[in-house]
Amino acid sequence: MMDVRRADERYRGGDPAAGISSLHAFSFGPHYDPDNLRFGAVIACNEEWLAPGAGFDEHPHSHTEIVTWVVEGELTHRDSAGHESVVRPGDVQRLSSAGGVRHVERNDGSQPLTFVQMWLAPLEPGGDPSYEIVHGIADSTPYAVPEAGAMLHVRRLTAGERTAVPDAPFVYVHCVRGEVRLDGEELGPGDAARITEAKDLEALAGSPAELLLWEMTTG
Repeated sequence: MMDVRRADERYRGGDPAAGISSLHAFSFGPHYDPDNLRFGAVIACNEEWLAPGAGFDEHPHSHTEIVTWVVEGELTHRDSAGHESVVRPGDVQRLSSAGGVRHVERNDGSQPLTFVQMWLAPLEPGGDPSYEIVHGIADSTPYAVPEAGAMLHVRRLTAGERTAVPDAPFVYVHCVRGEVRLDGEELGPGDAARITEAKDLEALAGSPAELLLWEMTTG
C-alpha cells in the first residue's frame, strides 16, 4: 500500500523574519495531528531554508536519531559533545541524541542554505550521544541507522533512469528534486510516499532527480 503526501500538504513553520522557513511532513510543534505522528521509524521530515547568517540557536534533543541531508549551501553544526563540522551537499550527517544532547545549526555561509532533516525513533531509549558525518556518500552505499532499524538510500537519477525501491515492511520516499514516477504516481519536489510492505517497486525519473529512501523494519 502506498500513501502519497504532496508538498503543499505539509505544515508551514519557521520564523521568516529571522530568515528561517520550514515545511514539516509530520505532526510538529504547534501543528499537532494525531493521525500523522510517524511512519515506520520516521517521526519528522523537515525541509529547512536558512538565509545567510540565520540559524537555530542551541536547543536540546533526546531519544532521537537525527539525519541531515544538505540540498544547497553549507550547514554549520556544533553540539554539546564537542563536535563541530560543516555539512555540504552529498554529505550525510547523523546526530544520535540518545539520553540528551544540545546543538546549534547555522548558515554561516554567504549563500542561502536548504536542507532536509529527518528524525527517527530509536528502538531503545537512552544511551550516550554520538555523532557521525559521511562526506560525499555514493549512491551505491546505503547508510545504516541500526539504532532505529533503518537504512537510508540516496538515489541521484538522470532523466529516464530507473532505481529499485527496497523491499521492506516500511519505506519512506522523499523527492528532493526533479520528477519521478513511482507505482503509477508522479512525485515532484517535496512530495513523499509512505509505502507499507514494499515489494518489486521501482522509480522512473522523468527529469534529473534526487530521492531519499528510508528502508525500515519496524513501525
